[in-house]
Amino acid sequence: MDRDKFEELMLHVARRSVDDPHFGATKLAKILYFSDFNAYRLLGQSITGATYYKSSEGPVPTALPGIRDAFIEAGDAKIENRATFAGIQNRLVALRRPDLSRFDADEIALVDEVIDELRPLTGKGVSDLSHQEFGWLSSYEHQEIPYGTAWVGSEPLTGEQIDLCIALVDQPELVGSA
Repeated sequence: MDRDKFEELMLHVARRSVDDPHFGATKLAKILYFSDFNAYRLLGQSITGATYYKSSEGPVPTALPGIRDAFIEAGDAKIENRATFAGIQNRLVALRRPDLSRFDADEIALVDEVIDELRPLTGKGVSDLSHQEFGWLSSYEHQEIPYGTAWVGSEPLTGEQIDLCIALVDQPELVGSA
């Protein structure tokens, strides 16, 4: 994991989400997850290399609590606890600008797209969305979610895709041509 990139990405997400009334700890974790796993699928590697594990609320980066606490201790961020209809929202608030110099334009564009796509969702909504991901579905509680699962969609296979899979099993020499 690139700890520096993970830290700066957390601050970037918090700053970009300052006006999102649904932004809290759950949403932060899911934005980081979708950003890293979408980058792995679309760009060929994750942005931060963070390890994510399955929790009942969806994928969570293992490093998040420790880094969040270090930010608070250093004065780089604070937690605002806000009452919502669903309970208490623990919101990371960045107190300094993130250093985005280690990111390329494609990485930041991808993260910003994830933030924008998830903005209308509540913490529960984004958690429910993450429960549709193959990586979450195929992992046990507290187990690491492999990045390779980003390649597997959660949509049911079409008849054509099923036929292709059967053909590849029956004729493995076609694998390179499929």
